[in-house]
Amino acid sequence: MNIDVTDGLLSGARQVDSPNCDERPDCDDISLILIHGISLPPGEYGGHWIDDLFTNRLDVAAHPYFRELEGLCVSCHLLIRRDGEIVQYVPFNKRAWHAGESCYDGCTACNDFSIGIELEGQDEEPYTPVQYERLAAVIQALVQAFPGLSYERIAGHADVAPGRKTDPGPAFDWQRLKAQLQDGPA
Repeated sequence: MNIDVTDGLLSGARQVDSPNCDERPDCDDISLILIHGISLPPGEYGGHWIDDLFTNRLDVAAHPYFRELEGLCVSCHLLIRRDGEIVQYVPFNKRAWHAGESCYDGCTACNDFSIGIELEGQDEEPYTPVQYERLAAVIQALVQAFPGLSYERIAGHADVAPGRKTDPGPAFDWQRLKAQLQDGPA
């Protein structure tokens, strides 16, 4: 797994361009990896709904829950599906719109300096083994590509937006991820 730092793309990822991004205020400040959890509709996996959300094509009439998302313009850099497929929506050198109102280590506006990785899942449901494998491999590639990143600067969405967000949730196994990162490249 390799990252081309000139275009910000991950080799092997399915590319789906999201319009919900812009330039980073400081392109040299990429210093946080943020882990999220998502399923659309809640509790359902697979399908095109997440792609549709991140590309502003979500049909809000297709499911009652989608009405809550009407007009929302969000994205992330990567999605790791339950089967291990990796989808990239925003190049790493651009700012994806994933964290919202947020603060990490005294710094606000986490979108400015973070990389957002969504895991297909829910707060209370265990993520799959292949998701941890792919997540660890992606993080290892990111740390190699961007000098401001480290294994110590990884947080959950709930950590930067407490009280507003809960993902990746209590089912996310931080110790498992840490162990896989220590084991080295997959």
